[in-house]
Amino acid sequence: MNTSAVIVCAGNSTRMGGVNKILLPLGDRLVIGVTMLAFQNCECIKEIIIVAREDDIPAIKAEAEKAGITKLAACTTGGSTRQESVINGVRCISKETELIAIHDGARPLVKPEHIEKAVKDAKIFGGATLGVPVKDTIKTVEDGLITDTPPRKLLYNTQTPQIFKRTLYFEGIDFALEHGLDFTDDCQLVEAIGGKVAMTVGDYSNIKITTPEDIAIAEVLLKKSEEEK
Repeated sequence: MNTSAVIVCAGNSTRMGGVNKILLPLGDRLVIGVTMLAFQNCECIKEIIIVAREDDIPAIKAEAEKAGITKLAACTTGGSTRQESVINGVRCISKETELIAIHDGARPLVKPEHIEKAVKDAKIFGGATLGVPVKDTIKTVEDGLITDTPPRKLLYNTQTPQIFKRTLYFEGIDFALEHGLDFTDDCQLVEAIGGKVAMTVGDYSNIKITTPEDIAIAEVLLKKSEEEK
């Protein structure tokens, strides 16, 4: 199945003090360059669509050229919410696309083999997302008091990419727009219409760069990954 990657990086980086995290250096590249390379190196990914702030698009295109990204098919601007940004990206995919892989631009350390694994699961179930079992005991809290302790064996930290069959994802978008729903997680679109989404186990290095200390952690993880190759 032809798979298009929609890489979303249109946020305001408020937790980075306004510094655009995707344009920060990481190893020999920028964060977005490392992210694009992960999908460039996946045989199953036929094209890459970038969703970003308009002012950042020239720098992203320049980084793609420097990194040798040949699969970059389009860059488009984001919307006022993540869901709107993803929809803008999905509008740019090829007519031949059968699977859509939606990924956070600030997750540069995703491994190509895990992308491939999630794509295979999405082909079977209709949808799949990378994730890892939670390590800590999780509590639900209301008004400062613990209300419940969900069984840890049932809990996963959800990552990206989140991958869906085109027809299923479009059905989810239509449902959300029709009912005025706005989700922060793409799996919720499919869950809302009763679709199945597989949890594909990845690894803990697939972190999302959100705060300044995450860049330092990503540098260590990237160096370790390169040493293991």
